[in-house]
Amino acid sequence: MTDEAAARPLIGIVDDDPLFRETLGGNLDDAGYTAQLWTGGAPFLAALAAGGRPDLVLLDWKMPDLNGIEVLRRMRAGGVGVPVIFLTALSDQIFEETALLGGAVDFVEKVRSFVILERRIRLALERRSASAAPADRLAVGDLVLDLDSRRAYWRGRLVDLTVTEFALVRALAARAGRDVGYRDLYDAGRGKGFHAGAGEDGYRTNVRAAVKRIREKFKAQDAAFDRIGNYPGFGYQWVTDRALPD
Repeated sequence: MTDEAAARPLIGIVDDDPLFRETLGGNLDDAGYTAQLWTGGAPFLAALAAGGRPDLVLLDWKMPDLNGIEVLRRMRAGGVGVPVIFLTALSDQIFEETALLGGAVDFVEKVRSFVILERRIRLALERRSASAAPADRLAVGDLVLDLDSRRAYWRGRLVDLTVTEFALVRALAARAGRDVGYRDLYDAGRGKGFHAGAGEDGYRTNVRAAVKRIREKFKAQDAAFDRIGNYPGFGYQWVTDRALPD
C-alpha cells in the first residue's frame, strides 16, 4: 500500500445489493477514500473480530443474514466504537430514531445524492477526530456507556438513567468483575466527601436505593437482567460472563 493510499480514510460498506455496493465504492474511491466492501453483516462482523477497523461504516438496514440494527448492536456490545452511518431505503422516522438511539452517528436515505452523503461522512470523521473517539465509550458485554452524552445502552436499547445513576453504573462497569464499596459508589454519584445524611453510614441507604432504581430501569428493557450483584455489607459488582454461574 502506498503512503497516499494509507492516508485515505477507510470506509466500510455493508450492503447485500452488489450493484449499489460497487457503485458507491467507486464513488468513494474517486472522492479520496478507500472503500472496503462486505456483502452482509456476518462477514463484516467476522472481519471486525479478526482485527479489521474501518474509519467509518456505511450500513444497510435490510440484509438477509443480519439486519443493520443487529450488526450495530453487536458492534457496540463488543466495544467497537467505529462511527456508523445507516444508508438505507427505509424512510420512516421510527427507523432513524432506532438507529440513532442504538449508537449510529447519522441516518441517510439511499435516494440522497452522493454529494450529500460524502458531506455527512466528512462531518462524522471530523467529529470523531475532534472528540478522540476511543475514549468516549465504555463497553462491557451488552452494556455500552456513551461517556460524552452520559447515556447508557443495554443490548442496543437506551436505559433512561439520571446523571447520578449513570455515574454509579459507570463506576461499576469500569471495575467489572470486581466488588465496589458503598462509599466508592456514593462518591462516584455525589462527589467525594459529600455528606450523605442519616448518620455515619447514610451513604449505604442512598446507594442501595439508587441501585434498586437502576436495576428496575434495566429490567424494564430486559426482564432477565442480572448483572448487578450484591456483596452484603460491602457494596456491589457489575457481573461479567465469567462470573456468572453455569
